[in-house]
Amino acid sequence: MSEYDRYREALARIAELANSAIASGNLPENGRLQDNGSAAEAKYSCTLKFLPKSLLVPAAKTAVEINPMNAPVFGPLASVNMDLVSDPLRAAVVTGKYWGSQPRRLSVSFMEPTPSDLRRRIVQHLNAWTKTGCIEFAETQGTGQVRISRGEGGYWSYLGTDITHIPTNEQTMNLEGFTMSTSEAEFHRVVRHEAGHTLGMPHEHMRRELVARIDPEKAYDYFRRTQGWDRPTVDQQVLTSLDDRTILGTAPDQTSIMCYQLPGSITSDGKPITGGVDINPTDFDFVGRIYPKPSNNVFAVHQQWEQEYANA
Repeated sequence: MSEYDRYREALARIAELANSAIASGNLPENGRLQDNGSAAEAKYSCTLKFLPKSLLVPAAKTAVEINPMNAPVFGPLASVNMDLVSDPLRAAVVTGKYWGSQPRRLSVSFMEPTPSDLRRRIVQHLNAWTKTGCIEFAETQGTGQVRISRGEGGYWSYLGTDITHIPTNEQTMNLEGFTMSTSEAEFHRVVRHEAGHTLGMPHEHMRRELVARIDPEKAYDYFRRTQGWDRPTVDQQVLTSLDDRTILGTAPDQTSIMCYQLPGSITSDGKPITGGVDINPTDFDFVGRIYPKPSNNVFAVHQQWEQEYANA
């Protein structure tokens, strides 16, 4: 299989993953949740925001226009039914949200007056992914593609190319209460995590092996107490695992920055799902594959070879 085919297969298999992410788990600023009662539970979990149903099909079309690799692949590479071909809404569900392999700069603005040093600090952490990836975040004096609020609502972001369908007077990312006094650990854990969502990455803790460890009744009680969720919400956000056939064949990574911790109090074995507090080597490797820097971009190299051959 060629590098191109592997790249295509990888994005095809994570198309559903990118649309089935959950919000769960909490960590305090020290990066680890002590399983000793509500006093130790973090104030906010990350909530991955989804577009309203009316925008799913237009957003899917936009995602494919921005990056043709986002299109659903029918056949052995993707776990989808051929009925999707004639059902745009169902097809939209398995459309990826990635920005494409070419270098891109996403503009960033802030919804409220924000001190310049805090703006720089947030953008710096958004750009932690550029160590291996070619997507850059850059502050603009105008209205950004990525619009950050520090108002009420906790921590959340829309997924990848979906941000292009959010009205410009609304934020695409929320970092409630972030100031220069917020710990560096929280900048690593939260801002880099939300940047991952904006790059198109969902939560890691929807993997089948991890969901299988959760005790449903304990989860219902825990998320009712900590997030105010009803049972159907917990079912949707925590207890419905992803189809293995939609995922690139790698083991679940509990230390990924995209994996939030779930306490041992809701797992059947009493052991927590550890969660990640910063971008780890596997995260960097994955971003380097889907957003390769120009020197690593096999498509750019191939295009260069074609051009040299044409000019020969």
